[in-house]
Amino acid sequence: MNPRLPSLNSLRVFETAARQLSFTRAAAELFVSQAAVSQQIRQLEEQLGYPLFRRLNRHLLLTDEGQRLLPYVSAAMHSLQQGIEAVFLEQQQRPLNLSVLPSLAYRWLIPRLLKFSTLHPEQEVRISASLALVDFGNSDIDMAIRFGSGDYPGLCSELLMEDEAFPVCTPNLLEGAPGLSQPADLLNQRLLHDMGPGDLDWANWFRAAGVDYQPRNPGYTIGDSSLAIEAALSGQGIALARSTLVEQELASGRLIKPFDVSLSSDYAYYLVMPREKRELERVRLFCQWLHSAVAKPLLQTGN
Repeated sequence: MNPRLPSLNSLRVFETAARQLSFTRAAAELFVSQAAVSQQIRQLEEQLGYPLFRRLNRHLLLTDEGQRLLPYVSAAMHSLQQGIEAVFLEQQQRPLNLSVLPSLAYRWLIPRLLKFSTLHPEQEVRISASLALVDFGNSDIDMAIRFGSGDYPGLCSELLMEDEAFPVCTPNLLEGAPGLSQPADLLNQRLLHDMGPGDLDWANWFRAAGVDYQPRNPGYTIGDSSLAIEAALSGQGIALARSTLVEQELASGRLIKPFDVSLSSDYAYYLVMPREKRELERVRLFCQWLHSAVAKPLLQTGN
């Protein structure tokens, strides 16, 4: 009958004690007590059925069985250490796979990515722009950026940034719309709706502005926030845009805010990932950089 394989911990203690030929030095190396080392060796000897050490007054020597066993245990420990280091290094060198909403990827993340690449040229980033929630258990996605309440059961979730929405249009459209002097006047304009997540919609904005929402022009609905902004840029109407998505257009003057009324949201952008992914170096670095990017306007990122 084949002997049962001893525990990895007991073999580790044996290898250390045999190399040091001292339970005291082995205990110091393993950060345990001498008594714990002695107990592990005694249990290992009982399981194997033969002694491994000869205990002299001031010396510790290996028995013949201990001497024969030591090279095998040492080789196994060395091989195991090499394997762990190889897998660790592979994990650290893997690309960062990120799932992000298409609108945020196009209008907020991509313009800033050069800064991250400059700081960490060795780290490849792969972006999957998608509205779908990530099945982390069946994909290679490391983390996601989502617009929601932050409640993602079983996952690690941390706030990235909050957002608000307000009407935007081109300067030409505003100049060609006489009588646009108060929020209620927007009811006469073509309103662009998007099907983005959250509570940032025209009905809520007019309610915040103290106006009964009864639009006279039905406008049209677009399935992506970024496309709704593109429609506004082409002069097709007035979009209710999230501040994170029109930062560049407002700074350049391509879009303007006809009114200062903003609509806050119960939703925000969150970093979402499995808890074990949060400890990966590539994820830690990218999360750290994202938080720093939020703190700086785009014109200050060096891009």
